[in-house]
Amino acid sequence: MAAKISAADAAAFKQLKQDISAGTLGRLYIFHGEEAYLRDFYLGQMKKKLLPAGMEEFNLHTFQPKECDPKRLEQAVDCLPMMSERTMILVYDYDLFKASAGDKEAFTALFADLPDYVCLVFICDLIEYKPDARTKLAAAIKQHGSTVKFTRQEQGDLVDWIRRRFRALDHDIDSELARYLIFLCGDLMTGLISEIGKIGAYARHRVITREDIDAVATPQLDAVVFQLTDAITGGNFDKAASVMGDLLHMGEPPIKILSVLGRQLRQLYSARLALEGRKGTGYLVELWGLRSAYPAQKLIDAARRYDLGWCRMAVSEAARADLAMKSVAGADGEELLIELLLKLANTPPKAEDRQTPQGVPYRRTR
Repeated sequence: MAAKISAADAAAFKQLKQDISAGTLGRLYIFHGEEAYLRDFYLGQMKKKLLPAGMEEFNLHTFQPKECDPKRLEQAVDCLPMMSERTMILVYDYDLFKASAGDKEAFTALFADLPDYVCLVFICDLIEYKPDARTKLAAAIKQHGSTVKFTRQEQGDLVDWIRRRFRALDHDIDSELARYLIFLCGDLMTGLISEIGKIGAYARHRVITREDIDAVATPQLDAVVFQLTDAITGGNFDKAASVMGDLLHMGEPPIKILSVLGRQLRQLYSARLALEGRKGTGYLVELWGLRSAYPAQKLIDAARRYDLGWCRMAVSEAARADLAMKSVAGADGEELLIELLLKLANTPPKAEDRQTPQGVPYRRTR
């Protein structure tokens, strides 16, 4: 899960929304962060505010990394708007802080003297934004521009957004199922938007059901591995082996599968310890940096089917497999994963509740 949004990032994002609404957009922006859907949405809102319909070709200038240098950018800045009050310049994936010393000085001077009719936006999509706060360039960006980070949204906001998206498709979904969709497919709008489209097209009735989601949604790896551990503790070893086989057949690297499985086993162990210590979901949320109580509650529910000894054994065996996979020359990752699965299957947990929960369906993607 992503880290909490900082106060500075939240303030910059809020200010951007206010400036778009009021029509008071600034002259310089740096856009970065993993939530590409949200970034592109607000870029679209900015274009609507700044560029009259039909005049985009004359007032919108776009640069790719290889096309950008201070001289070319200055030429675009000097282009006066045509039948519009402002121009907009978009620069994609240009790393300002890796530019030459001379170019950095030129950018610093350019940012300090941007005309009021220009809105210049640097967009970090494929590259990570890593400013060097010690430089004059960073000081110029801070003084004359705004840096906006588009991060994963809080679950409450995300649930509301999911419900709005389904309503736009003439469907309704309740909050609990929206949280299930987030658990299943991740909390990035960029990925969720396509899943919502698939589910909306598949559902035959207005109200979305869990069966609709399970039928067509593509689960993320964490959700699939959660199903794997549930199958093991439910005594359904054929299902566990089938899920593992599907993951390997799809080409998921064994080291990646083991990494996710090991993390889930550690989370499960911590949930079992939480139950032993009479602690609730808040403890797990804080311990693992979870963004909501929903995955924490699923861990608590799952931990009721495991005894403490089994959890310790599972974590230890996963660690041994990880060490062997990384350190033994010529180690067969698939074979080590299968051996781990067999060890877990051959040591059934002493469960408080041996009822097998509804598993997360795993669907192979093409």
